[in-house]
Amino acid sequence: MIKLIAGKKGSGKTKLLINAIHEAEQASKGNVVAVQLGSSLNIDIYHKVRLINIEDYKITNYDEMAGFVAGILASDYDCTDIFIDGILRIAGRDLEKIGAMFDKIAAVSGEDTHVTFTISADVSDLTENIKKYL
Repeated sequence: MIKLIAGKKGSGKTKLLINAIHEAEQASKGNVVAVQLGSSLNIDIYHKVRLINIEDYKITNYDEMAGFVAGILASDYDCTDIFIDGILRIAGRDLEKIGAMFDKIAAVSGEDTHVTFTISADVSDLTENIKKYL
């Protein structure tokens, strides 16, 4: 299942994401993963959450990102939650391709794994294939 936290820069998306990560870590009977660009979340996240710096994996587009998430899910059957901060900074600003990536990830994650993205864009600027994940 895909969830999207959208809003303009400075609107508090990362704070909402951090709170959601903490809630998932407390409630999860499996593993929680947080993907970030750089190390901005390192001091805010509990040690039980697996932090991944996406820069280490050279992800540059939406197809690679979908494959990366699918790889996490394939290698960890106990993964209950994946959080990805700043998808537009990671893979680019092509809003048509992001909707297709969400569809791919939704198909492989099913209902058992929650994948949450933050996107720095006003909700009114998002395409319909993205808005369905709000």
